[in-house]
Amino acid sequence: MLFFENQNIEFKQEYVSDIRKEVIGFANADGGVVYVGIRKDGAVIGVEDPDSVMLQIVNSLKDSIAPDIMPFVKVQAEQMEGKHVVEIHVTTGTNRPYYLREKGLKPSGVYVRKGSSTQPMTEEGIREMISENSGRSFESCRSMNQELTFKEFTAQMEARSIAIGPAQMKTLKLVGEDGLYTNLALLLSDQCETTIKVALFQGIDKEIFRDRKEFSGSILKQLEDVYEFIDLVNRTKASFSGLNRTDKRDYPEEAVREALLNSVVHRDYSFSASNLINIYEDRMEFVSLGGLVSGLELESIFLGVSQSRNPNLAACFYRMRLIESYGTGIGKIQRAYKSEPLQPEFETAKGVFRVTLPNRNETEKSGREFTQAESSKTKKNSGKQQQKVLDFVSENGKITRKQVEELIGSGSTKAFKLIKELCEKGQMKAQGAGKHSYYVLA
Repeated sequence: MLFFENQNIEFKQEYVSDIRKEVIGFANADGGVVYVGIRKDGAVIGVEDPDSVMLQIVNSLKDSIAPDIMPFVKVQAEQMEGKHVVEIHVTTGTNRPYYLREKGLKPSGVYVRKGSSTQPMTEEGIREMISENSGRSFESCRSMNQELTFKEFTAQMEARSIAIGPAQMKTLKLVGEDGLYTNLALLLSDQCETTIKVALFQGIDKEIFRDRKEFSGSILKQLEDVYEFIDLVNRTKASFSGLNRTDKRDYPEEAVREALLNSVVHRDYSFSASNLINIYEDRMEFVSLGGLVSGLELESIFLGVSQSRNPNLAACFYRMRLIESYGTGIGKIQRAYKSEPLQPEFETAKGVFRVTLPNRNETEKSGREFTQAESSKTKKNSGKQQQKVLDFVSENGKITRKQVEELIGSGSTKAFKLIKELCEKGQMKAQGAGKHSYYVLA
């Protein structure tokens, strides 16, 4: 023979079950041909009963590989040097990655052709291939784990009198067009791989841990368990005016609920790290991965604009009445603190979004009480910062929100608030749109 094994050719002396791996490898790469009846050195041995071998191959590929690989495979018998050889022609599949059904979407079940050998794919490689070939968001892609159960999800749906069966699973996008579970199903399943970590600190920094917990299982279970934990540490302070008693919790329940839901619904689940909740004596922080959706600015969020990174998850939560409508979470958090001297902060950086809720009952600030004098000092500082911004615009002609942050040494929330106040006073006005926004003197 004049040809040998390479990127697109594989020899098998006889039919063996491992042929499935070679076929998967070719379908996940650039295609190729498996020859049955040829030795590794290229010598033609032939097969005695090509019809029987072809039947074995077809049945094996149909039964053991998912998704259906047969539209991309052609099995035929050919004569070579007077002997029968079976050829398995494989083209690149459109529903990659293909995998051994019994192993699932993991390295032991997914293969790819590299050079003259077929190799298992890494988990990272599998994720990349799913993303590249689906052209869809993480939640819509095929789950690497197809052995999923939904005890928690089913129980919560039944508690809300919402029917859940195969048809509803497909409607809610837990099952894709290929009949396989999506990553949305993985998130709602009992096998969900993402967790939420909650840390309780003594004081106002991370020096001393009081408690730490990691919550796992379906994200629905995580939501309930985390909220219950926060509720236990969300203390109530009583105050009296004459005979009247007023109870006030450290954090408004609605603000906690919305911050928690937002951190779960809008995070980027293609990151494997956990969502973080840090509870200090003076504040509670919700840190979620992914930052803002591409093309969306923090100013847009404050204006009520919403673009969900996980629309199918949001739709499912809406169906379950966990969220009322899109784009209202931050507004609800702000309204919960409407009459408070300290306001929530919303900050974004590359790949991260953080919501900070102040402790309403924490009266100490830097070791002293937050008195009226302190409030006046804060207003005075705000006035100085506003003047600094106006001076900058006067000298440079314009300013961006990012420049305001750097100028006054603050986060996004405070900078946006300062800009908003100056615009409301008629001292500045906005120009441009979206990420190209800037501000000039009015």
